[in-house]
Amino acid sequence: MPRILVTRPEPGASLTARKLKEMGFEPLLLPLTETTALPVDAKAVPDDVAAVAITSANAVRHAPGDLVAALSRLPCHAVGKRTAEAARKAGFLSVSEGPGDAEALADGMATAFSGKTIVYLCGRVRFAAFEQKLEAAYVQVHAVETYDTLAVSYSDEATLPLLSGQAVDVVLLYSANAAAAMQVLARRPALQKAFEKTRFFVLSARIAAAFGDSAGKAIRVAARPDEEALLALLRARP
Repeated sequence: MPRILVTRPEPGASLTARKLKEMGFEPLLLPLTETTALPVDAKAVPDDVAAVAITSANAVRHAPGDLVAALSRLPCHAVGKRTAEAARKAGFLSVSEGPGDAEALADGMATAFSGKTIVYLCGRVRFAAFEQKLEAAYVQVHAVETYDTLAVSYSDEATLPLLSGQAVDVVLLYSANAAAAMQVLARRPALQKAFEKTRFFVLSARIAAAFGDSAGKAIRVAARPDEEALLALLRARP
């Protein structure tokens, strides 16, 4: 049974593990990052907000209830399916599902909200292109950081029992931070053998770039930056 290492943070890691089991794979959970809520003052949100944008399910998952309540009746633009589902579950009443890519979401919102103010629920660690594209289109972006992403480190003693002395067939990578951490982990002398023939499946070219040239032909990029496309790489593997 192919062994698939899942590096995304919880609670997503366990959800992915269940999908992998249903597909006939053996999931190995090793979250390389974790998310933690940040203090947010809901009263600091501007009065003239026209819409809400969310590019990460974690941003709405960690948002305090009073903030969601204050914004729930505004049009909510989510980057993709999973984020849209999280927004609806949190209490947003009018949620539109985007194309799955943050830059494409910004392109779609740019014309409609030019000259207006939007609230962007986001993490402290994030890709700047979404805000840059909107600001270039004269959209006033009020970023509300609801969570932080922290690296999780593991000793060889903690990692070796998980690997059970066997090779890892595929590593799934969801962020550039995790990709950089994975690169370091796979080079450790005690762990190198487990990753000698591993392939790395990543959500985007930006994440692949975090490996530099070290993975070579062993790295593959999903057709779209969402988990469905990432798992499709597993289904297609020879």
